[in-house]
Amino acid sequence: MEKALLLRRCVLRISCGMWLLSLLYQAGAQELEPRAYSVSPIGTSFVGMAFGRSSGDVTFDPTIPITNIKATLYFPGLGLGQTFPLFRRQALITAVIPYAWGTVKGDVYEQQGSISRSGMPDIKTRFSINLRGSPALTPREFARRKPHGLVIGTSLTMTAPSGQYSNEKLINLGTNRWSFKPEVGISVPVKRFDLDAYAGVWLFTENASFYPSYSSRTQAPLVAVQTHVSYTVRRGLWAALDYTWYGGGAVTVNGGTPSERQSNSRAGATLSLPVHTGHSVKIAYSSGVSGNIGSKFNTVSVGWQYVWFDRR
Repeated sequence: MEKALLLRRCVLRISCGMWLLSLLYQAGAQELEPRAYSVSPIGTSFVGMAFGRSSGDVTFDPTIPITNIKATLYFPGLGLGQTFPLFRRQALITAVIPYAWGTVKGDVYEQQGSISRSGMPDIKTRFSINLRGSPALTPREFARRKPHGLVIGTSLTMTAPSGQYSNEKLINLGTNRWSFKPEVGISVPVKRFDLDAYAGVWLFTENASFYPSYSSRTQAPLVAVQTHVSYTVRRGLWAALDYTWYGGGAVTVNGGTPSERQSNSRAGATLSLPVHTGHSVKIAYSSGVSGNIGSKFNTVSVGWQYVWFDRR
């Protein structure tokens, strides 16, 4: 009975914190993920599914003769995760396998056109470790611990060139390049509130098979900053207000003149609901606030997650 009660407490505490899926399949810098560095016991496994819809305007660099771009995208995804001890700290590795389909409409040299895409975007993996405020604890130790204080963590997110791609198409679901985002995050609990802030930078390898034919496309580093304010109503039930800004990322094709640097921002809200022991549902909405290049999407998504423990 005592073991069951302790495990139940672990599930409730985790469902009120960490969420496996980012839910939003869009440019990595645009993701809004509250409580990304929340604490969990070691031996915790996650599985989740999500579905989202994004629609809105896309602004290309003025040197590209494509205007009045509007897109509608749908994106289901499957995610897996596992916590484990590393240097006596809590570490986590996750992987998200997405799928997407949608339609893009716009004008090319004043001629209207429309294209549809359906297939797999790039697979994303993320490794994180909490450096302060989250030692490696078993489920029993975790259930009995005192409320945590300041948490400091770091992570490395990676996308692999695994998505659908053709150098004969300007618009693809895959990127045909590797990308990496090292990041540092902090989480500060204040009574029922959690204040989160993350800062990272996306680094991109060259796409040596860009449209048209075998052109070369490179992109400068893209800085991304996120802030979140979340409020816990009770165990497993919380809501958050989210904001992100990302800038830089100028693009160069065949060594030519770099494009204009990005300077975009998004805001949104997230609601997490407990459904049953170990099960939770998350609903999220976000919208572009400002920006000069990139997508200004309105995105709504819903996802389910199940958490279980290695009882050994």
